[in-house]
Amino acid sequence: MKKVVYILAALMLMSSASFAQKKDKKAKDEEKGYKFTLVKENPATSVKDQNRSGTCWAYSGLAFIESELLRTGKGEYDLSEAWIYRNAYTDKAERYIRAHGSATFSEGGAFQDIPYIIKKYGIVPEEVYRGLNYGTEKPDFTEVTPVLSGYITGLAKGKSLSTAWKQGFESLLDSYFGVKPETFFYKGVEYTPKSFAASLGLNWDDYIEIGSYTHYPFYEMFELEVPDNWLHADIYNVPLDEMIQIIDDAIMAGYTIGWGSDVSEKGFSWKNGVAIVPDEEKRDLTGTEKEKWEKLTAKEKADAAYSFDGTTKEKYISQEERQKGYDNFSTTDDHGMQIVGIYKDQNGNKFYKVKNSWGTDSGKYDGYFFASEAFVRYKTISIQINKNALSAQMRNKLHIK
Repeated sequence: MKKVVYILAALMLMSSASFAQKKDKKAKDEEKGYKFTLVKENPATSVKDQNRSGTCWAYSGLAFIESELLRTGKGEYDLSEAWIYRNAYTDKAERYIRAHGSATFSEGGAFQDIPYIIKKYGIVPEEVYRGLNYGTEKPDFTEVTPVLSGYITGLAKGKSLSTAWKQGFESLLDSYFGVKPETFFYKGVEYTPKSFAASLGLNWDDYIEIGSYTHYPFYEMFELEVPDNWLHADIYNVPLDEMIQIIDDAIMAGYTIGWGSDVSEKGFSWKNGVAIVPDEEKRDLTGTEKEKWEKLTAKEKADAAYSFDGTTKEKYISQEERQKGYDNFSTTDDHGMQIVGIYKDQNGNKFYKVKNSWGTDSGKYDGYFFASEAFVRYKTISIQINKNALSAQMRNKLHIK
């Protein structure tokens, strides 16, 4: 009997030791991870889920507008992304047909599409127009895109058009997204889409885009050369350091930022909740650790640099480095998001808190992640901002009244 007791006691000790080891490992892992301290964060509405659709621009663009409504004391709104991309499809189809197929017709878009669509078609709440007439609970363009694209590309290849083509296209949009309401009630008040847009009290001409590129003069406007700029809209061009200062000043003044970027980079980790640009050649290693590092192959060093443990030294991104990424197509117009705040990591490095549109079920920070300043310097395509967030000096440089 004593022997059994001894065995049980030994097993309990082993189990306790194993548990302690696991707990210690978890504590060490957490100690290694990033720890962020708030500098400034501005209000945002709930995280949405674009699901299986390439409509991040509509989600991030409206997230930005919803934060503008919070900032100006208008209250919290949940605006319809489907209303935006459904009406954008109408205008994209018109331009595509008139260009005989030599124009962009896709799920993608850009920040300036949002004020353009709202000024032309108005806007409605999410509860009025969910755009899910095809039987799913979340957006799913698996069937939508090939059907709409097939219809439009087929017409563009034809030698002539009937007068019915647009009505046919609108019928397809009605079938998938639902018939657009001419009037609706919201909180007991009857609106049209345009009167509802007017009731929000925002000036849609206040919203501009800014980028930083060396192949055009600074402080002038140019057409942003990315495929999703189907409107051929112009943006303002500023030096990289000034673009970062514009972002920082706006955040500190209570504004949020629409952020077009590239999340296809190896330094972007949704799982770990960070986006960084590791400098594979610079690591704080001494003694045996340094010796081991120097023996690694280039690939092994690259893999080790992307550990996301909070110790990685990041690369300095110059204006030239940024331009190189754009010129060689390693930086692409990949994803639209919203910057809502500034944080510091445990080493004092600046990070931006970013609201995504991938829901809250995945990732580390309930639908948000943290992008380092280096990542923002390197991978920003453009930012959307309220022009009133610009300093008087910057408005003067850009000739903005």
